[in-house]
Amino acid sequence: MNLPVNLHRNSINTVVRNLIANAIKFTPEGGEIRLNADVKDNEYIISVTDTGVGMSEEAIKKLFKIGTKYSTLGTAKEKGTGLGLILCKDFIEKNGGEIQVTSEINKGSSFSFSLPAVK
Repeated sequence: MNLPVNLHRNSINTVVRNLIANAIKFTPEGGEIRLNADVKDNEYIISVTDTGVGMSEEAIKKLFKIGTKYSTLGTAKEKGTGLGLILCKDFIEKNGGEIQVTSEINKGSSFSFSLPAVK
């Protein structure tokens, strides 16, 4: 799907790759990962949803804070730095959007971000 937006392509590609890589990292074999794009009002909503390990509300609050480094091991014991989501948030905001997460432990997570439509 081609969506007419005014953005920095490489930074948004980095965000999508990071969200998909995280979904893969935290979803056990046999799980499901979905990438979705929707139009809502004057913006586009891109989401990456998985059926992975999920997170607590307390963990979600730490994800995008620069002073609070938060990282956990993936399902195959992969290590992370905790910086990927902080960079994603920065890239999305510099492109005029917002990033959000919803999650439930043992049920999965959904990361979504908005980008303003071209008027």
